[in-house]
Amino acid sequence: MLELYHNAMSVCAQKVRVVLAEKGISYTGHALDIRGGDCRTPQYLALNPNGVVPTLVVDGLPIIESTIICEYLDDAFPEVPLRPADPAARAAMRLWTIKPDAGMHKAFGLLSFAIAFRQQNTTAQFANRKPSEAMLDLMSVIEHGLDSPEIALRIGVVQKLLADMSSRLSERDWLVGDDFSLADIAMLPYICRLRDLGQTWLWADASPYHPVRHWLDRCYAKPGYAGIADFLEPKYLALMASTGRDAEPKLREMMATH
Repeated sequence: MLELYHNAMSVCAQKVRVVLAEKGISYTGHALDIRGGDCRTPQYLALNPNGVVPTLVVDGLPIIESTIICEYLDDAFPEVPLRPADPAARAAMRLWTIKPDAGMHKAFGLLSFAIAFRQQNTTAQFANRKPSEAMLDLMSVIEHGLDSPEIALRIGVVQKLLADMSSRLSERDWLVGDDFSLADIAMLPYICRLRDLGQTWLWADASPYHPVRHWLDRCYAKPGYAGIADFLEPKYLALMASTGRDAEPKLREMMATH
């Protein structure tokens, strides 16, 4: 029996749901309200001491960290393989799957707050929490939006990702090998986040990143995309679209001068 503790708009949860949908794996889902504190309850922390989503529970055994969960699912359900058979190609795939943990996830998270989610938060909400570097970064973004120095430090991460993807996709359909793989799945939620934030100009026809648009269209056609599409929440999409329109001129300026 598989149980997935997740959140509809979490990019990490989206990644795991794409794998589940691509493989046609049935599971019982438990939707968590992150802002409501569902991830900080004693019951959930017993499953995932990090207090984040997703967590996959397999016959009572919790598996945490989205990248590890995806590889577990490919091991446990190999009928629809999502890793290249060739060892060198599989190593290349893993270079993509570790990108989020190497700073990309934080960069996209801060950008999401700078553009949209800061509208739902105030720095006062963090007053009673133990300060940490990550929390201070987030508080700066909530207070200053795109003018936060934290965004200036990380906007290059977004640009480098798009450049790296475009370089790979200029002559191939998928990031590694000839097939849709965990490499593509690892990147898909982040590109969809830019889309939901209204920044599709980044891969317009005249953009050097235009190969990303064609790749995204191919991803939409995969069964796994249901793991994102079927869970999108209209209220968050409306917020991101509205604030994204307002943020676009500033973001264009920042990327042009970075």
